[in-house]
Amino acid sequence: MTHPLISAADELRKALRGLAFSVPVTHTYQPLDYAWETHCQYLERYGSGEKSVLFLGMNPGPYGMAQTGAPFGEIPAVRDWMKISGPVGTPADLHPKRPISGFACAKSEVSGRRLWGFFAEEFPHAPDFFQHHFVANYCPLVWMTASGANVTPDKISATEMRPVEDACLAHLRKVIAILNPQCLIGVGAYAEQRLRLAAPDFTGTISKILHPSPASPAANRDWAGTARKQLIEAGVWQK
Repeated sequence: MTHPLISAADELRKALRGLAFSVPVTHTYQPLDYAWETHCQYLERYGSGEKSVLFLGMNPGPYGMAQTGAPFGEIPAVRDWMKISGPVGTPADLHPKRPISGFACAKSEVSGRRLWGFFAEEFPHAPDFFQHHFVANYCPLVWMTASGANVTPDKISATEMRPVEDACLAHLRKVIAILNPQCLIGVGAYAEQRLRLAAPDFTGTISKILHPSPASPAANRDWAGTARKQLIEAGVWQK
């Protein structure tokens, strides 16, 4: 029997294939295709059963999920804390400035290092964290400009994003139904908005934590302390 989250992810990746995006986007990566094996490891190992808290990110970072297939997939966190590893392929349309070397990638995904480092500090053993929590990404696509710069979803035209939004919202609703969480937490305001769109009748807690991106000045000042305070104030974690 196929794992329900794997079935949902397979539907999502199929729905997103073949979409075209105009300038500023010149290249699009889908880790659910070329890093499918390790993504399935993540879902099967840590996405079984119901969860109390679902954390939602936006889309893959260039040195995180784009390399490992796991959300916010900073390599040491995925390899050493989650104990996930394996071969990762390459996108069909590889950007010369954005190579995919999988677990051999030497660069750090700062957002992932902060997020998973925070969780690992609270839960030294990954299974203890994932017993009641899960982390997913809203959209699995990575968009790049000709220079290799990252393009966030809000910089893409609404027309081109419509089929992406339709597929990702449908997938998010399935994930919420499968995991049946009591708390939905956006990692950043964009993800929180998507949670509210996907679950307008949700009766539990919907909130957010500060996104850990180094592009945010606030995230560079004790991000973990801020996130912990936000989770306590939202009633998600106890002091």
